[in-house]
Amino acid sequence: RLTFSIPLLLCSLVWSGYLEYDQDVLIPADWNHVGRVDPTEELELTFALKQQNVNLLEEKLRLVSDPDSPQYVGGLHRLPPKGQELSQEQKQSKEGLHLGVTPAILRTRYNLTAADVGTAQNNSQAVAQFLEQYYHPADLAEFMSMFGRGFQHLSQVDRVVGTQGGGKAGIEASLDIEYIMSTGANIPTWVFTNPGRHESQEPFLQWMLLLSNMSDLPWVHTISYGDDEDSLSTAYMMRINTEFMKAGVRGISLLFASGDSGAGCKHLGKEQNSFRPSFPASSPYVTTVGGTSFKNPYEVTYEVTDYISGGGFSNVFKMPEYQVSAVERYLKTVAATLPPKSYYNISGRAYPDMAALSDNYWVVSNRIPVPLVSGTSASTPVVGGMLSLINDHRLLKGLPALGFLNPRLYKLKGQALFDVTEGCHLGCIDEQVQGKGFCAAPSWDPVTGWGTPNYPALLAVLLA
Repeated sequence: RLTFSIPLLLCSLVWSGYLEYDQDVLIPADWNHVGRVDPTEELELTFALKQQNVNLLEEKLRLVSDPDSPQYVGGLHRLPPKGQELSQEQKQSKEGLHLGVTPAILRTRYNLTAADVGTAQNNSQAVAQFLEQYYHPADLAEFMSMFGRGFQHLSQVDRVVGTQGGGKAGIEASLDIEYIMSTGANIPTWVFTNPGRHESQEPFLQWMLLLSNMSDLPWVHTISYGDDEDSLSTAYMMRINTEFMKAGVRGISLLFASGDSGAGCKHLGKEQNSFRPSFPASSPYVTTVGGTSFKNPYEVTYEVTDYISGGGFSNVFKMPEYQVSAVERYLKTVAATLPPKSYYNISGRAYPDMAALSDNYWVVSNRIPVPLVSGTSASTPVVGGMLSLINDHRLLKGLPALGFLNPRLYKLKGQALFDVTEGCHLGCIDEQVQGKGFCAAPSWDPVTGWGTPNYPALLAVLLA
């Protein structure tokens, strides 16, 4: 039997005086003492109680997410009513010139037709925003007017959870909502807007506690934010992981961008560096999305590595069982060209899990079409939108939503994905690695994961 202690949400306190702390408390190196807090300053604190039976929760997540398990259902609740399966027309990618990535270009590359839009009544998807990034409804409507003419779509968000701020729209927020709603077209979409900070960074735990305390949620959530693993405490990240596992057990898919710094780099001392993984991208309980570019940036061609695509090995979380054989094969295949082992944790959770185009997007922000927008913040909502379309078919057939995708994704071993085998991403700029991190290779790799979606093929295998 699975039991949880009840998480306490938020307490707003007025803190008068100053904070006393034990000398063993870790103070980030780049923090400076600036004096006492003003007695009238209001501090919003999140109390996350220690959870019980986390090992049982992890095992339950494995059982409901592994297609070889007799308990595999994708999630534990909200099984949808049965419906009729939609027809699916497959087509081959077409080459053609373009001036940047738009919904039409994505549909061409990933083999989506005009018929690939949502129709299920009980399907929905979401993006989460942080750091005072807001979208403008007028930008979304303008974007769909310009780029959504070839397929049925929605031009308004279904629900905003939180308070939209005033002022200018953010490129990040605009990108996320415009591309999840144009790829996962005609599917009701929520926006979670999360105020505040955790130690000057995104309040991921506050957001996850909110999700855990809501009974009705979208099936797919995409998040284009992350932090360096070493900038957060292990206890904090583990506590967030517990909430990630709860979401997976409920049948919810969480997708995180892998980051835009390649393997990352941290200076450890004199002539000593290491790669710098990102969290939540490095969590074993989320699906992490890397980035690619067209081989020719102005033609719809095959894809190569986007040099900024985040990827590597966690220094905190061990490698989950579902990916051990894939990662071991990669390490063996490219052993002669790997970076020195001192730069990464060979036994850590490896990421990303899959990828999509992340280079040269068009976005509408503050009513202005903006070209050349790039990053895994673009690829993540694109993949999320396609998973929402697959959920649509599953729900219409009376199947549960996909839930935590990774165990099933790794069992596919690249089936239904375009393998990306060219290019490397960024690493430390030093004499040993000379700016290069890891490189793409056949099958899984820590730059593009298993590759990018061939939508009709992915739909077929995930409906089976």
